[in-house]
Amino acid sequence: MPIYEYQCKDCGGEFERLMPISAQNPPDCPKCGGSNVKKKISRPASGTSNCGSCSASSCGGCSSTGHS
Repeated sequence: MPIYEYQCKDCGGEFERLMPISAQNPPDCPKCGGSNVKKKISRPASGTSNCGSCSASSCGGCSSTGHS
């Protein structure tokens, strides 16, 4: 199941949920309980580092290599 990012239009809270692709309705906001929630457009995850300093899929990412 993919992780989706949401933003509440009532309180501005942002949260993530593991949701089935077939889910029809967004979840209620965990901060205010509101149902005026919009799915955010997020960047897909990749198996490679995106720090720009390395491109090998074996790179552990910026936090493990010290790249910034």
